Amino acid sequence: MNKKIFVVEDDMHINEMLCELLGQNSYTAYPAYSGTEALLLLSQNKYDLVLLDLMLPGKTGEEVLQETRIKHDTPIIVLTAKTDKKTTVKLLQMGADDYLSKPFDNNELLARIAVQLRRSAPLNTADKLSYKDITLDLEGHDAYKSNKKLGLSKREFELLRLMMERPKKVFTKNNLYESVWGGEFFGDDNTVNVHISRLRTKLNAVEPDQDYIQTVWGVGFKMKE
Repeated sequence: MNKKIFVVEDDMHINEMLCELLGQNSYTAYPAYSGTEALLLLSQNKYDLVLLDLMLPGKTGEEVLQETRIKHDTPIIVLTAKTDKKTTVKLLQMGADDYLSKPFDNNELLARIAVQLRRSAPLNTADKLSYKDITLDLEGHDAYKSNKKLGLSKREFELLRLMMERPKKVFTKNNLYESVWGGEFFGDDNTVNVHISRLRTKLNAVEPDQDYIQTVWGVGFKMKE
């Protein structure tokens, strides 16, 4: 089921751009253009994550954040033009789960959304994830192919899990690095390539003739259909 993301941004162009970006990446986006409208819709609907601008007409973003936190634990990523430490620390203290400074990189935003959705996933959801004959034991952090244990490292497991959760999506190296390692990706960093290569080697060791990870040249990686 597509995750529902609530986009609270009064700039119509930015709001439409965000909704289009989310739709292109298998999310369902719901827009709001003021703080007052946002609080009304939050009281009537359940969303998986909120993207919240601060400079809003009606109720401010800070007011929306405070009032939402009283009733909901939905992950909230604040989009802000304010970059001083005092403001960002205050936002986190008020209940924001993350923040991103404007102007932001779309790939970084998508990576941060993926991280927050993964962190907020209920512990009692299905503890296994499958794609073809690959199975991930999410609780035990073990991976199996054709019922044979793969012996993946933590990073290899997380890379495979991320791609298996959305097998049709092409993940850029930036997406993968920021989601799995949690830091800023630099273009000359070969870390992702090395771990993808190791992951492929371990998958091929079980069944050499079958390839599961597809390289999309000039873009990134995805699960092979």
